Amino acid sequence: MIRQDSFSLAGSNNKIIFGDVTYDDKNTIGPLVIFIHGFKGFKDWGAHNLVARHFAMNGFRYLKFNLSHSGVTENNPTDVSDFETFASNTVSKEMVDVDLVISYALKNLNVNEVFLIGHSRGGGLGILQAAANPRVQALVTWSAIAAFDSLWKKDQENDWRKNGKIYVENARTKEKMPLNIELLTDFESNKAKLNIIESAKQINIPWLIVQGDDDVNVPFSTAQQLADANLNAKLFKVEGANHVYGVSHPYQQESLPAQLFKVCEKSIAFFKEALLK
Repeated sequence: MIRQDSFSLAGSNNKIIFGDVTYDDKNTIGPLVIFIHGFKGFKDWGAHNLVARHFAMNGFRYLKFNLSHSGVTENNPTDVSDFETFASNTVSKEMVDVDLVISYALKNLNVNEVFLIGHSRGGGLGILQAAANPRVQALVTWSAIAAFDSLWKKDQENDWRKNGKIYVENARTKEKMPLNIELLTDFESNKAKLNIIESAKQINIPWLIVQGDDDVNVPFSTAQQLADANLNAKLFKVEGANHVYGVSHPYQQESLPAQLFKVCEKSIAFFKEALLK
């Protein structure tokens, strides 16, 4: 039977990280995949729970979590609603969170190494982790960004500095979601440490780059840029796929959309191959 256990821990600035681990109860010590969600994402977005079940049915344990400043609360787990916390997020805070979750897994889930999957901005975080953390055994990035400042427009920065915040739109709800100047200043103060391309060059573990060729959020050329930075990485193009591989939120179907199913199967095969090395 497929089960899901919840956990929580203190994250950056003592904001709580809520997470869960999905597994087959006949395989409680299988290899562990940690999934890192993207900007405006969260662990229960779209088909993430179906993805977790699919990995569990294929011999893996699958941990996903909400970054501490995702703006998703315990009482409202399927939407970004805490805009004050969301606004105060930074990439450095997210990196602290990922470190904490990996440490939690190593301490509590009977593993010495982990696999990482990162989507979009989570892919950027995964690249930084894979370059720096020797406990990461293999990396898969889905629609990963190649620079954290690609998530806002350069011409917004002057207004951002002047007003202290900018707003991004939630495409589904049309709500205006604030971002405090701290996000920009953190990035500018830590440019070298948060340089995704430079980190990509340093990855020496198996890495699969997955990218749709109909992604308007992160163009296919970004995946090619990442692959060019590390010639050992494998690039997998998903024909006709958008940024989320055919999923929307909320996702009401009982099975994965065809494109995301293909992405999961490719990722599972890649991790199984990495286990043999």
